[in-house]
Amino acid sequence: MKGRGELYRNPSQGKIAGVCAGLAEYFGWETWLVRILVVSGVLLGMGWFVVIYIAAWFILDKKNAKAGSAPIKDKVKQAVVNAASAAEKDFASESIKVKSRIWQAGEPPKQAFHDIRRKFNTLERELRQIEKYVTSPEFTVSREINNL
Repeated sequence: MKGRGELYRNPSQGKIAGVCAGLAEYFGWETWLVRILVVSGVLLGMGWFVVIYIAAWFILDKKNAKAGSAPIKDKVKQAVVNAASAAEKDFASESIKVKSRIWQAGEPPKQAFHDIRRKFNTLERELRQIEKYVTSPEFTVSREINNL
């Protein structure tokens, strides 16, 4: 298990209110496993699960979305942003978690390897765009103008 942070509900990944998704993230489990445990508990006569779920819905805070990045000031960062598509930027910022047991959150090792390879290729393309810009005459002219 990973180090635990704060417990939030995660409505973006949840079906009803995101309570099960938040619990799964907190404990490092798969969301489907927590959902099955809650539904099984309700069906097997533990109706207080419904009361606890509704209470958690009102008590737990929503998980905050990632804050926007700082404004881009220099041309090299702008070239990187322009070179990468929106999907590549999202993929490059996410971490890849490998699971060792079926109930843990993360990806199977084979899928993680393919994702890491794709992430590496994306970063390689971005690096090539940076090198292309830095070695261009446009960068030299911009640098000289900024030095004045």
